[in-house]
Parts: sequence; structure tokens; C-alpha cells
Amino acid sequence: MHQLTIAEIIRGLRDKQFSSVEITSHLLERIQELDSQFNSFITVTGDQAIKQAAAADARLAQGDAPALCGVPIAHKDIFCTNGVRTSCGSKMLDNFVPPYDATVVDNFQQAGAVSLGKTNMDEFAMGSSNESSFYGAVKNPWDVERIPGGSSGGSAAAVAAQLVPGTTATDTGGSIRQPAAMTGTTGLKPTYGRVSRWGMIAFASSLDQGGPITRTAEDAALMLSVMASPDKKDSTCLDRPAEDYTAKLNDAIDGLKIGVPSEYLSDGLDSEVRARVQEALNEYEKLGAKLVEISLPHSKLAVPSYYVIAPAEASANLSRFDGVRYGYRCENPADLRDLYMRSRGEGFGEEVKRRILVGSYALSAGYYDAYYNKAQQVRRLIKQDFVDAFDKVDVIMGPTAPNPAFKLGEKNADPVAMYLEDIYTIATNLAGLPGMSIPCGFARGLPVGLQIIGNYLDEARMLNIAHQFQQATDWHQKTAPAAE
Repeated sequence: MHQLTIAEIIRGLRDKQFSSVEITSHLLERIQELDSQFNSFITVTGDQAIKQAAAADARLAQGDAPALCGVPIAHKDIFCTNGVRTSCGSKMLDNFVPPYDATVVDNFQQAGAVSLGKTNMDEFAMGSSNESSFYGAVKNPWDVERIPGGSSGGSAAAVAAQLVPGTTATDTGGSIRQPAAMTGTTGLKPTYGRVSRWGMIAFASSLDQGGPITRTAEDAALMLSVMASPDKKDSTCLDRPAEDYTAKLNDAIDGLKIGVPSEYLSDGLDSEVRARVQEALNEYEKLGAKLVEISLPHSKLAVPSYYVIAPAEASANLSRFDGVRYGYRCENPADLRDLYMRSRGEGFGEEVKRRILVGSYALSAGYYDAYYNKAQQVRRLIKQDFVDAFDKVDVIMGPTAPNPAFKLGEKNADPVAMYLEDIYTIATNLAGLPGMSIPCGFARGLPVGLQIIGNYLDEARMLNIAHQFQQATDWHQKTAPAAE
């Protein structure tokens, strides 16, 4: 049963081939048996999951079952869950048990989904390798000596290991798409504001966006149809009604114009990754699409501007975690100053402290205009590049990550090399555009992701384009060795 997709589980439950309790129990046993080698979960909520599954079975029997009734999923540990620890991968929030659900979590409960627990992540979503979690690094199911990508590495690894068919995740600079690429899964970052951020612990508020990680584009459409809703509790959430993202999955893509940025296939891209991406583009041509070379001239400035804006917003968002208002408190402080300094010094990990320092510096008097304002001006130029490109093409494609998954610890001593792992994904966050990653082959035995960037609120077309590729290829059906 663990090999079933969300769409197959929905059909199986309604056809009474199995019950929600049966598939939930099977996946919980699988997590207990296998996850010690992946570390993809921080918290497993077995008893709660069985209760939710039993309730779902009752609703299915009565015939009033909502969309995802009885389907097991898991939530990234950045989404607040009522009565269940929400740590954000940090010692700072190790004992935080929220008294409320995030809107995304509530949406899935309303849809009848069963939550198996909370998945591991880089601390406060800061990282590209899922090695900065207080609960230890996550291992890639394709090679447990390698990283799964970050910061949603736990969500991606859990799906790749077939511990759960779908997970929630978040993407600030590529944290859904990059781990999806490195684990051979399908990850979607919606348009900024399409999914409520209420109850999602903030990293960089103008960039953060929740989305799903699944095995197929069809499953991503099913999950996004539940996640995307207007929310008066989040002033940045778009006031648009929920959509059925499965409605256009089978539309033909004949005549589709695909923009291929010359900057995305230049030096610095692994040769095997380039070959797999080119083969995927050729496959789209066979499906009737037309390739158009385009340029995104300011894309080279995306990483430096991101690493001013994101840390600046993080330094403000994380100021609340001081051991007084929120978060870990040190033992036996000598005075108030000692309380603040040791609580934050002991509660935060090294990467979080590095970004708080960078962000505080960029916002400080005398440097605000030189760094933060300049980065915001560059952000505007990057956004305009995309606006100009979408006057010529329907969608943009390229690699998701510059290389396949690297070995654990390989880039820990070089933060800049780590930051460049998101070189192809960051620009879409700065522009607020939707993007997704789908499996498109292998390089040296490791998964490679094809990135699809859509125009604003064009998620339905992106999912249609991804689904058509997955109808013509079987890369998304490959199983990680450790999951077999």
C-alpha cells in the first residue's frame, strides 16, 4: 500500500479496497521500521492518526466524505499544530506546543486528511541541505550518505522513502523545489500569497510560501486544491476562491511556448544535469511544445540580493525568540542581559545566528540604504525580467539545482557554496512567481529535477504541463533503493 499515490488512495478508499485505518497503520509501521535511517520525522503522531483515520472511515461509510478523507499526509514542522509540538527544527522551540492550527493544517483537517506527524527541516527553514536541524541531518533515500536538499528535506525524504504519499512544505528560496529535485519527487511553490502563511513560523515574510511535495503532479494538484484558500487571518493572502487544480491536468499542451533562459544552462551547471534537462525539453517538443531561447539578465544578482533581504527579514522575525516572550530560556541567568544573551546564544544554531547577524548588519544605521534598499531595487529588476519574458512565452523551464545531491558535510565549511545550491530557484521567490520541480532523469545514479516557472497564479497550467510530461515518462515512478 505504501506505493500508492494520493489519487490511488482516494480511489481505493472509495472502492472499499482498504480502509483508512489499514493504510494509516501500514505507513506508521513503515515509519517505525525504516525512518531511523532517514531521520525524516521529528514527531510521529500515531495515536492521533489512528483516531483521525477511524473518523475518516466512518465518514466514508456515511457517504459524506470530503476531498482527501482518509488520506495520510505529514506536515513540515514549521506549521503550527494544535496540541502537537512544533519545533521548526530548533532547540529554541523544542518544547513549543501550539494551542492552535495553522490555516494550512486546518484546511487539511477540513478535507479529512490524516496527519502522521511532523517532518524534519533545517532550523527555521535556513539551509539548503537539511543539516542544520537541532534533531540531526536528514538522509537522502537514494543514498543515505547524501543530503536530501533543504529546508524541506524531511518532507521530501519521507515521500521519496514512501513513508507517506504527500507532505506540506515551505519555500523561501527554493526549499520545496531543490529537495524535490534531489529526492526524485514533485514539489510545487505557489504564487506568493496563494497559500495562507497564518500559523506558519516566519523566516522571511515577503518570500515564504507553503506548498506540497508529492510523487506526481496529479497528487500536487489534489493537495494544492486543499491548501490554496483565502484567509482573513493573513493580510498577505490573496482574496481568491479555492480552485480545483485537477480540472485541467489532461489538457493538451500542443503549441505551448517554453522559454529557456540562456543564463540557466551556462557554466556552473553539472554536465549530466544539463543533459537530463535538455532531454526533458526535447520530450516537451515531442509533445508539441516550442522552445524559445530567452534571457533573464539580472538572474546573476538573485543570490546576493536574496542573502541581504532574507536575513534582514529573518533578523526581525526571530527577535521575538528571546527566552522572555517566546522560546528557550537559559538556566540560572546572572541578570537580564545574561538571560537574553545566553537564551539566544544557546537556543539558536550556527546558521541561524549567522543570518541574524548578516540581517541585523544590513538593516543597521548607515548600511540600510547601501545594502537593504539596493537589494530591493535589484529585486524589482529581477521581477521585471520575468514580466518581459512572459510577454513572449507561456512558461519557463530549466534545471532546479546545479548538481545532484552532494555528500553530508561536504559544503558545511563553505556557506557561499551552500547558498549557491539555490541559484536557479531564488529568483522566483524574489519575483513572487510560482515554480515547481519534477523528476526528469538521473545523474550518476541520483535524481535530477526539471524546474517549471509559471506566470502569476498560473499553477493550474504548470500542473497540466507537469502532468503531461509524467504521462509520457516514468521518472516519477522510480523508487529509491532504501525505500524498497
